[in-house]
Order: sequence, then structure tokens, then C-alpha cells
Amino acid sequence: MTSISPGDSVHPALAPGVRRREVFGWAMFDFANSSYTTVVITAVFNAYFVATVAGGAPWATLAWTSALAVSYALIMLTAPVIGAFADLRAAKKRLMLVTTIGCVACTAALALAGPGTLWLAVVMIVLSNWFFSTGVNVNSAFLPELARSEALGRVSGWGWGLGYIGGLLALAVCVAWVIAAEGRGDGPTEYVPATMLITAGFFALAAIPTFAFLRERAEPQADAAPVGTLVRESFARLAHTIRHALAFRDLATLLACIVCYQAGIQTVVALAAVYAQEALGFDTRQTLVLVLVVNITAAVGAFLFGPVQDRLGHRASLALILVVWLATVLVAWRATDLVTFWVAANLAGFGLGAAQSAGRALVGYLSPEHRRAEFFGLWGLAINLASIIGPMTYGAVSWLGGGDHRLAMLTTGLFFIAGLAVLAAVNVRRGREAALADRS
Repeated sequence: MTSISPGDSVHPALAPGVRRREVFGWAMFDFANSSYTTVVITAVFNAYFVATVAGGAPWATLAWTSALAVSYALIMLTAPVIGAFADLRAAKKRLMLVTTIGCVACTAALALAGPGTLWLAVVMIVLSNWFFSTGVNVNSAFLPELARSEALGRVSGWGWGLGYIGGLLALAVCVAWVIAAEGRGDGPTEYVPATMLITAGFFALAAIPTFAFLRERAEPQADAAPVGTLVRESFARLAHTIRHALAFRDLATLLACIVCYQAGIQTVVALAAVYAQEALGFDTRQTLVLVLVVNITAAVGAFLFGPVQDRLGHRASLALILVVWLATVLVAWRATDLVTFWVAANLAGFGLGAAQSAGRALVGYLSPEHRRAEFFGLWGLAINLASIIGPMTYGAVSWLGGGDHRLAMLTTGLFFIAGLAVLAAVNVRRGREAALADRS
């Protein structure tokens, strides 16, 4: 990966007039916000919510997944409108500032969560995740302004790489804090709130270069529609995009496949720490170290699987990844010791990095060049829908099973089986020919 620095010199991958320091500022937003998703959603607060805030009740996991589902449903409803508003009013940078302040404030408020504060925790999770995801969407809209069309992937990768580093660094700081706190004899109710404050502070400080260097190049449209009209037009545009995508048979089938397998992936991302603590007795420190190592494995998987994908082809590569994910779930379900679960977790890490790369590449391959941004919006919509279906299914199964996390994990494997079945109906050659032939 080409390195970036906050200097003023230009770079051949960047659009005319764009300087390195501006792209550095843009990429630093990924570095900053990855602290939230790594610490709050994946590693620390999810397990704390289930075990402490909800008291380990049979419905505790369902409460956690329901909060995430509400948040993702709100994102799906508001993303088209916010995106259109940002474009028409040239308000991307202002919206990013609002979402950053909102996510930082709500994350800091999670430090108040503990036994007996269920509704406070639920509301703050819904709001913080909404602010986080909305900020990510708006930040992504800057990419076409910053990079040349032939270098979008490369510049996007700079942000992706810095995001992994930011998440790992924030998690490492939290690991150090937890180890020190346990050495003092503190328990989760003392040190987990502190990790929320660490995460909020990390996000706020690391995002400063974004607002210092990133420019809003767009100009507000003088004839911008009123908000009410904007809402109607946004959803009409979304409906048109969905209808157009359905005309591309193999792309539409692939999007259905993505909903299936991403439901399984998003379940593992949101609940692996919960499973480790509830089913295998991991403590907070063990869970943090596990997630730290898995993030490194994910980065390695994303990097190494690219050449494999080029050699095997898009569909075969994705099928191989889904088999790895299915094996991951089965190993985790059967695990009764820490070593076996570590194997499952690192399989998941490798599969996570590779799946994101392979799925996104295949969507781009089957999309007409002039409609890639439009259809990538549906790719994001598919992942948000999967983020509701998968974790909610896990939460419901664990609740109906009286807190049986092993049964819920086994059920998660069905999403990968469904993904493989739907993928079998995708004809990549036919889909590519349809994309190249489209001139509408």
C-alpha cells in the first residue's frame, strides 16, 4: 500500500487540486471512528451489556441485538435522505462534524451504564451506532472528489488500512487500561466505563486532522428542494435503483447472496465477545486480546486473499470464503477449551477480511461502469439489512433456548449455507456481459 503523509505535495492517484494532507485528513476519519466499532460494538461493551447491564438474563442477548437492529433500521431509513441533503446543500463536512460530536457524546454517555441502567444503555447504543454509521456514509461520499477514477480502490485502501490501525491502537490502549485496573483489583463495573471514555476521547482527538485538512469542494444548489420534497425524491430514487438492479439478474442474485452470508458475518462481529464470555467463560482481558489478534488476522486475510481471488475467479473465491466461515461456526460451536476457540476466532478474522474484499469486488465486476456508485449503495443497504436479520436471529434463538449460546451459534451457520446455495445461481460471465452491454 502506498503510504500517505500530511504534506502538501500532489500524488498521481489524486484528483487535480487535491493534496496529500487532505487525503490524510480524510483517511484519518477511518482511523478515528474504528475505535468505536472495535471497542464498543465488537470487543467490550457488547459483552458488558449482556453480562452486567442486563444481568445475564436469558433475554439479555436479544436486548443487545434488538438495540443494534433498531439502529440499523434507522440508518436504512435516513441514509438516502441524508445523502441527498449532503449533496444538494454541500453539507458533507458539516454533517460529519455533527455525527462525530454525536457519536463521541453518546459513547462517553455509555460510561454511565451499569446494573439497573438498561434503557440508558439501549438508547445510547442506538444513537451512537446511528451517528457512527451515518458519518461513515458521508465520509465515503468524499472519495470520488479526492481520487482519480482509476485509483478509487487504491485511495479507499489507504482509509481502510488506517482504519485497522486505529481500531487496533484504541483496543491496545483499552487492553493496557484493563490489565492495570485488574492489577488494582477493579472489576468490570469500574474499568469498562473507563474504556468508553478512552474510546470517546480517541475518536475526538484522532478526527481533528479530518476537520483541519478536508475541504468541502461541492457548491450548494440554488434550487435545492425543500426537506419534504427531498424525502420523497430520495426514496423514489432508491426505488428506481432497486428496480434497475433487478434487471441485472446475476447482480440481483449476488445481492441476495450478500444478505445471506453477511447476516452470518455481522452476527459473529456483533456477538463473538458475548459468545466467548457466556459460552466459554472468557474474562474481559482475554476477550480484548482475542479481538486484538483477530483484527490483525483480518488485515492479513484482506491483503493475502487478493492474489488468490485473481487466480481462482470471483465466484469460486467467494464460495471458498463461505466454506471457511461455515467451518468457523462449526469449530466455535464444538469448542470447549480456549485453544479451539482461538482457532475458530482466527478463522473468522481471515474470513472477515477476505469476504469484504471478495464481495465488494464482485459487485463492482457485475455493475455497469456508469452505475457503480448507485449499485454500491444497494451493497451497503444489503449489509445493513443483514446486520438486522443475523444478530436478531441469534438473539431470538438464545432467548428461546433459555440462554443457549451454542445453539444460537450453530443456527448462524445456516446463513452461510444459504449464501452458498444462492451463490450457485450466480453466472459471473453472463452477469459481466450484461454489465458491459448496458448503455442506459
